[in-house]
Amino acid sequence: MQSLLLASGSDEVCPKRFVGQSDSGLDAEEIQQIMEWLFASLLNAGYLRRSHLIWDLGDQDWKQIALTGLLRDEPVFLYRCNDRPFLAPEHCCWRLMTEYSSLRIYQLEVLEQLILI
Repeated sequence: MQSLLLASGSDEVCPKRFVGQSDSGLDAEEIQQIMEWLFASLLNAGYLRRSHLIWDLGDQDWKQIALTGLLRDEPVFLYRCNDRPFLAPEHCCWRLMTEYSSLRIYQLEVLEQLILI
């Protein structure tokens, strides 16, 4: 799968981090379609750096991975394999990406900016 995401030949183009893909229960063709759509979306937005894609069964805790991506200013996406996604970290939410037909892809977004003095 990773070779699809490095189509430009640069190691900087991603999503490079896939978490939970082997446990997703999806077949290879379905995973490939999702990855191609996400990659095209990132390219269309002009984003050529690292991002994260979580394949969520709903009962895992992906908080550390999600926060790591946010702290590095890298987009974090989630593909919901069950009824609902895992709870977003504090001050964040999962925004449903209605552009994808399955309505199972979300992007992690910060709800409010915390100002530290």
